[in-house]
Amino acid sequence: MTTVPAAGQPADGAAGSPQGHCARTAQLTVPGAERQVVSCLGELTTAGTPASGHTDKADWAGLTPAGLATPTGVPGIQIDGYFPDRSTTNTNHGWNHDAQFVIRLPDRWNGGLVVAGSPGVREQYANDRAISDWVLSRGYAFAATDKGNTSAAFHRDGDEPGEAIAEWNARVTQLTRAARAVTAQRYRRPPSRTLATGMSNGGYLVRWQLENHPELYDGGVDWEGTLWRGRGPNLLTFLPPALRSYPVYAAGGAGAPQAHAEMVAAGYPEGSEFLWPFHHQYYWDLTQRIYREELDPGFDGATEAGTPFCAPGTPACDADYDYAARPREVRTAVDRIALTGRIGKPLITLHGTLDVLLPIGRDSDVYARMVRDAGRGGLFRYYRIEGGTHVDSLYDAFPDRLRPLTPCHRSAFTALEGWLHHGTKPAPSHTVARARPGGTDADPLTDCPLGRRQRPGDSAAGGTRPQHFPTGE
Repeated sequence: MTTVPAAGQPADGAAGSPQGHCARTAQLTVPGAERQVVSCLGELTTAGTPASGHTDKADWAGLTPAGLATPTGVPGIQIDGYFPDRSTTNTNHGWNHDAQFVIRLPDRWNGGLVVAGSPGVREQYANDRAISDWVLSRGYAFAATDKGNTSAAFHRDGDEPGEAIAEWNARVTQLTRAARAVTAQRYRRPPSRTLATGMSNGGYLVRWQLENHPELYDGGVDWEGTLWRGRGPNLLTFLPPALRSYPVYAAGGAGAPQAHAEMVAAGYPEGSEFLWPFHHQYYWDLTQRIYREELDPGFDGATEAGTPFCAPGTPACDADYDYAARPREVRTAVDRIALTGRIGKPLITLHGTLDVLLPIGRDSDVYARMVRDAGRGGLFRYYRIEGGTHVDSLYDAFPDRLRPLTPCHRSAFTALEGWLHHGTKPAPSHTVARARPGGTDADPLTDCPLGRRQRPGDSAAGGTRPQHFPTGE
């Protein structure tokens, strides 16, 4: 393993930190890492890391509202590095090496560790604004991974369909074990609690980890996780109808009403139409093509990831993709990465009702049913956030129609803490109403009440009324 010494000279003990500022840097070794760079920083949050070169702003661009406050005053140690891997899509630090990770160890530690995988096909710093800043300010150690392959060409990794996504799960497991070990090295004791959290593909990783490796975690918060399920629904069942129907709807004319009905039937909710143009331009087409290439590369033969924005009827056009009609091998590839609902530790899921990349009725509504059907409902809470959409930056464009999910994630995380540490169960699953413009509601950039929690011994009637959701199947 290549090790680069810590940057700068550790200072004497910082106030309130019995370990001292950046203590024990020489003893820190990330198990299994091929390379690590240990840095002593005066600021671990994005109030300081862009200037010091310890994050990549492009990695988290567009994921949070512009007005989100940035915590400050979190000194400590950052370890950047990578595990052995053969793929090279991640160019951070000039390493051109995947399986990159970041581990942050604040001087003032609360005893906990938070582990996250990146959303989309982004790199290891993608969670810095939405998650890392906030949990560091609360005293947690934090670790994140690029999942082992990145970029819109992630599907080039792996030898078989589905292997690139399967690697994401393995890399989170690998990082969790390594981060627990290095945290124990830094603070002379293992973390008292390890929590998994993430958004979108990162939320999928939380679900998968709690289903398959619950022994590593105390609980998790899943923020609009991607649902992979062999028999559907999944991305490959609801994106093609959007690619077929949206252009007809947008063109107006006699075919528009039927096209609109087809969009709604595919899972895109009425009232979300103002979000469709943006998602058609930036998300639906690209997402369908690259994930279809990963799971069903034979659909377009020698062509890689299809033809962008092709018209229905064009040979091998993803707008015509019919998952149900594809060979059994395609479902086998999806089964390799599929979820079951059999979580083994407490999980809180939140999802916006106006999500039009992962429509709620085809995603988290279904996953909630899967958890209940698996007999794990006692470990689960599900909050449907009215007015939430897939990326919080869209709140800046539509503040009168949307609600940012970042504060809701923080409320869910806090509720998980109470659940684990004090036996205070979160409010029963329900739909969280959107704060109304001009009303007396709290600031949507900072507040998202999830309902009254249940103290030990309370009945379900003491909280918000439970709600059942359509399966979306």
